Amino acid sequence: MHSNSTNGPEDDPVLTTSAAARLLGVATSTVQQWMESGAIDSWKTPGGHRRTRLSRIARLLEPAGAVQAVAAAMSAVTAAEFQATAAPAYPVGRDEATRLVALAASGLIDSPAEARFDRIVRLAAAVTGSPIALISLLTAERQWFKARVGLEAQQTPREWAFCSHAILEHQPFVVEDASADARFAGNPLVQEDPRIRFYAGVPLRDGAGNALGTLCVIDREPRKLRAAELQGLLDLAAIAMEELPAPPHGARNEGS
Repeated sequence: MHSNSTNGPEDDPVLTTSAAARLLGVATSTVQQWMESGAIDSWKTPGGHRRTRLSRIARLLEPAGAVQAVAAAMSAVTAAEFQATAAPAYPVGRDEATRLVALAASGLIDSPAEARFDRIVRLAAAVTGSPIALISLLTAERQWFKARVGLEAQQTPREWAFCSHAILEHQPFVVEDASADARFAGNPLVQEDPRIRFYAGVPLRDGAGNALGTLCVIDREPRKLRAAELQGLLDLAAIAMEELPAPPHGARNEGS
């Protein structure tokens, strides 16, 4: 949803569509379209004109680039799914808006199954001795599985996703016993099927550094990973990252 932010810090001024267009180096009509689609967070004045803030344009200029905003605006998936939530019920990094734009631009969400990713999750389950392995992608609304083994569900609500914690890290995120962890003990995925106890996830970052999701393994019993199992998971995550679509802009995302 668009935020009406007429009041804000003096160092984050309000911009008109034409001012935003000059900064981005595109036509005013193009910025108007991006604002209407939700690719650029904005609000309407009483007179019906779109406004945004400098910080929102700076996020496009520096970490991801306007090209990714175009891709998000033209995405066949609803804009809301790729628009950062104002008060999410899950942890997010400061680059969440950029990350969601990059995910939309990747075209991976709701794409058909692919053998290259299916092989990776089968190998992840095998090398770690885990009954469940997933390539999980995180929109603002859901956790969607590009590839999965040992789990029937194709997706879950985003607020249930252990992977929301994992994508904030630059190293493996491991939960040895979810039922004893205050962050997850009440989670429906712990309380009910598949009754997660053990989780290990590695962030999957595109070429610009955006964490689109994770490669993760899950067990129904508390456990630890041996060093060789963890290394195998890391190696497979590296392979998965090589298979991700190239981002449409070369600038690196330093956020999170």
